Amino acid sequence: MLKMKIKTIDPDEIAQPDLHSILLTAVAPRPICFASTIDSQGKVNLSPFSYFNVFSSNPPVLIFSPARSGRDNSLKHSHQNVKEVPEVVINIVNYPIVEQMSLSSTGYEKGVNEFVKSGLTEVPSDKVKPPRVGEAPVSFECTVTDIIELAETPGAGNLILCKVEMIHINEDYLTNDQLDTKKLDLVGRMGGSWYTRSNGDSLFEIPKPIRTKGIGVDALPESIRESEILTGNNLGRLGNLETLPTTEEVTTIANDDELRMLAKKINSNTTEHKKQLHWLAQRILEDGDTAKAMTILMHAENLS
Repeated sequence: MLKMKIKTIDPDEIAQPDLHSILLTAVAPRPICFASTIDSQGKVNLSPFSYFNVFSSNPPVLIFSPARSGRDNSLKHSHQNVKEVPEVVINIVNYPIVEQMSLSSTGYEKGVNEFVKSGLTEVPSDKVKPPRVGEAPVSFECTVTDIIELAETPGAGNLILCKVEMIHINEDYLTNDQLDTKKLDLVGRMGGSWYTRSNGDSLFEIPKPIRTKGIGVDALPESIRESEILTGNNLGRLGNLETLPTTEEVTTIANDDELRMLAKKINSNTTEHKKQLHWLAQRILEDGDTAKAMTILMHAENLS
């Protein structure tokens, strides 16, 4: 049974800045893009957005949202520009350019070129008028297919639907001709002035249950589901197994040298023995051997 204190908030009953802070701190990390646009006079604008993501691969569609100012309700220059010239280049932001990205978010006057202010390189695009960011690991030339203005109030978003027409990839970020997550070193936007970096120990893999059908947490024995040792993440990983171990596999694991030594050390204290087996299974699970961890847990089930 979950036991926690919950603070409940009606968004209509708090100030917009407070609501903004809750939303952006809770919904994170968010990917960041540079949107380079151009107005009808040919003046270039470059602005970063964390209201951004990919929403379709066929057709390839990206969406970013320049929100109205929470202070004076003004529109972002990017929003004004795509209404004049419905084209944009979505440039992906990674750690090597994160400080320049932050600088470009300064509220410069309309007509000021943030490429120049941030020291980034304008590179001509192939199919659209706005230039792309030369330093970006990936850039998407896009046509704007729709603009959905959600409201006319401070903080309201404006969804810019962008169909990808051309992709540019810096080959330094490829391995075997595929984009390499570890090399990309992407950054994400958190709440306030905080960011996160997708690199090193912050990266981890989880097997995707797409072509397989896991047994589910509900199919695990009750003592495993109610374990004081195993976490929700541990149970989720176990539930991704397609089958429980066989009786033969459970019998065989009992002869594992580490388990035999553990049994000898515990000296017939069944409760402690089961607890130690759960600790061992957790360690093995987090090392990536889900099947062995499950077999050890089923062995613990057989102790009496």
